[in-house]
Amino acid sequence: MAPGYGAVAELASRIAVNVGRVVVGKADIVERLLVAMLCEGHVLIEDVPGVGKTSLARALARSIGGECRRIQFTPDLLPTDIGGISFFDQKLGDFRFRPGPVFANIVLADEINRATPRTQSALLEAMEERTVTVEGETMSLPRPFLVLATENPVELEGTFPLPEAQLDRFLLRTDVGYPSHEEEDAILERFQAETPMDSLLPVATTDELMTAIGMVRTVYVAPDVRHYVTTIIRATRGHPAISLGASPRGSLALFRSAQALAALRGRGAVIPDDVKTLAVPALAHRLMLAPEARLRGRNAAGILADILEEVPVPVEGEIGVTVAASSG
Repeated sequence: MAPGYGAVAELASRIAVNVGRVVVGKADIVERLLVAMLCEGHVLIEDVPGVGKTSLARALARSIGGECRRIQFTPDLLPTDIGGISFFDQKLGDFRFRPGPVFANIVLADEINRATPRTQSALLEAMEERTVTVEGETMSLPRPFLVLATENPVELEGTFPLPEAQLDRFLLRTDVGYPSHEEEDAILERFQAETPMDSLLPVATTDELMTAIGMVRTVYVAPDVRHYVTTIIRATRGHPAISLGASPRGSLALFRSAQALAALRGRGAVIPDDVKTLAVPALAHRLMLAPEARLRGRNAAGILADILEEVPVPVEGEIGVTVAASSG
């Protein structure tokens, strides 16, 4: 491990192990959530109900000693139900602000596609600006701040799908998936007598996490690896099956998430495998497929897999500085 970045890896390991006391398996999903948190980004989880999305969010919040709030999105939810409201307190004879559930370290936005576009925009604005403005007064949200938004891909009646411009605001998109046979058996055994969440204690502090966030930006990215990222991005813009490729925000998302992955794995430099590991979670939701590709049943993840096969990967000799730094 590179000096200094071992502390980031140790912190991430502590949190992952603690979350694993509640959530069986899903180490790759927990790693992606930690990547997003270290980048101060947000995650869209598209999966069916009951696979542990809420448990993941709560366990992650408890592990860092932070506050977790859940917002159930419905068609009648208003923007003030998210950010808060200013009201007149008759006892004080003045207006007071009642903070909404977005004032938390981890916010679970459950079934975000069931709210109206106006309400969706209120949350997405808070995600982007990390502030809430009410009656002309702007208030900062706590740090770290992570939104886990969920969508149910099965029931689409009465929903308002997020447009591409809003999907682009999420650093990563992922799914949770059903547990394996062994994992589901372990879940039943673990929850037979008690709920592990009730006894889960913090294993890190928000101050430790903010220090780790600062270190992520210092992770070295060699010119050849940086060029690898931009080549992948540009390949999405010229692919015949894609009508709208990844934006520069997508470039930054892949770049920064690769830095975070390197840091939480204890390395001081990004290697091509970091980029390949996060290419689909960071880019698939930013692509708009051509109508012909959709008719043929193709999806963004499969097309990105093809692009990753076609784009030349920097070899060890070309990124000697990176390899040396990552093995220090």
